[in-house]
Amino acid sequence: MSETLDFPGEGRLLGLDFGTVRIGVAISTPEQTIASPMEIYARRNERLDTAYFQTLIKENRIAGAVIGLPMHVNGDEGESAQLAREFGRWLTAITNRPVTFWDERYTSAVAADMLRDAGVARSKRKQRLDMLAAQILLQSYLDEQIRRREPPYVPEAIERDVD
Repeated sequence: MSETLDFPGEGRLLGLDFGTVRIGVAISTPEQTIASPMEIYARRNERLDTAYFQTLIKENRIAGAVIGLPMHVNGDEGESAQLAREFGRWLTAITNRPVTFWDERYTSAVAADMLRDAGVARSKRKQRLDMLAAQILLQSYLDEQIRRREPPYVPEAIERDVD
């Protein structure tokens, strides 16, 4: 998924569920192990959006951002994915922070199911959906990075049988 070579392996990351009207925002722990929902940003105009993201990144000491890449079910990228990539280039330009993209297929559906199962009233689900989708997206990215860094678990009993 087109990862930036110099993407930070430590420090807080933003998870962004990109949208042309709203952007769900999540944040990771500095150790990049746990993602938490943060807020939903309603886009306004380029000047205000720039001020928002610059402040958000500075105040939270953000090392990089993981942007959800909307993919078709078959894995192809469409117009929405291209808009997300343009947003990523813009975000890097205004914040001087690296960006990577992560497949966000089904994150909104999973978030909607979670909100419904938690008993959140239908009227309040929309207010939380993008923020929860950003958390799911970021946690998925973090889990994959942890999986890649750690050797597979081999129970002691299996290790003894190998000797």
